[in-house]
Amino acid sequence: MPAIQRSEFALALNQVSMERGIDPNVVLETVQNAILAAYRKDHPGIEVEEYRAELDPNSGEAKIFHEDEDVTPPGFGRIAAQTAKQVILQKIREKEKEAIITDYKLKIGTIVNGMVLRFAGPNIIVDVGKTEAIMPPSEQIPNEKYHLNQRLVVYLSQIQEGPKGEEVIVSRTDNGLLEGLFRREVPEVAQGSVEIKQIVREPGNRSKVAVYSTQSGIDPVGSCVGQKGVRVQAIIQEFNGIEKIDIIQWQEDAKSYIAQSLSPAKDIKVDIDEKEKTAKVTVPEEELSLAIGKDGQNVRLASKLTGYRIEIEGKPAEKTETPESEKAKDAKEIKEAAQTVSEEANPPAAKEEAETVKSGEEPGEASAPLEAAGTLDKEAAKSEEAEQTSNKS
Repeated sequence: MPAIQRSEFALALNQVSMERGIDPNVVLETVQNAILAAYRKDHPGIEVEEYRAELDPNSGEAKIFHEDEDVTPPGFGRIAAQTAKQVILQKIREKEKEAIITDYKLKIGTIVNGMVLRFAGPNIIVDVGKTEAIMPPSEQIPNEKYHLNQRLVVYLSQIQEGPKGEEVIVSRTDNGLLEGLFRREVPEVAQGSVEIKQIVREPGNRSKVAVYSTQSGIDPVGSCVGQKGVRVQAIIQEFNGIEKIDIIQWQEDAKSYIAQSLSPAKDIKVDIDEKEKTAKVTVPEEELSLAIGKDGQNVRLASKLTGYRIEIEGKPAEKTETPESEKAKDAKEIKEAAQTVSEEANPPAAKEEAETVKSGEEPGEASAPLEAAGTLDKEAAKSEEAEQTSNKS
């Protein structure tokens, strides 16, 4: 059997088909239709249904037939070759796009690094590697500013049909972005020893992440925070520092879980109604603002996280003695002690006799010591006066 020598057209056709994963018969059929469309363009008014095109798969020679009659115009081979080239390139682009879309369909639900390419109205076009993705306004963080060539991490949300075919949609507001960042920054989360139970977000403002350890001896909160907060700070920097992240430990006990969810508030007392799914929370007055948060943000996120409607009220702080009141109390005690000592030194009877002497009444026997004391005072005064006179002389 003689060997069949393939032409350059056949070799090129097979090579393209193998490299790009395109069936040669599909390419040939597409080229035939394109050649027929090119013939109709040069001969307007003909009925295309009455004509057919044939393409030799070995030589690449194209012919046009009208009811089995060869009506190929002279010089049509050049037009057919150019048309075939365009069709093959178009098929290659379509096939490559299909392969890229198929690849990204497998990556849905993961995070990728991207770069802002341009702005298309309210949409942002992001380069995510092999293709360009679209970030619509609903997937953009409201208070985050974007600029050209800005590098950021995005979440592959979905692939949807657009005006130009299937489009990759990315997000910066999806909870999956935060979960993906934790998986990237925290090895315990990536390995599964620390599990992220739930995430609630108000993108660009605050997030709460409930974590749980599946292995004893591992602190889930400490693992996610990292030494000196290095891990959680790396995640916050991915949001340009505008979004705060609260990491709390997930617990089965609803009361403890609600108390944890209101972090950073402390000394929280919780009473829950399982039937109504409500929780009445009492916190000290000084912790009330922390528990509620700015514009009720903290309690709102805690309610989403736990599934309970939370009602918060403040508890008046217990009165404690200030240093000033303690000083006053000490002074009072000293005064009372001094008064007691004075009464012991001067019994009531002596006090009454002293008052009697002062009022001019005749003193009793107890007044003798007082008179003796008065005489001694007079003699001391005289001796002092005599001493001063001798000094003068």
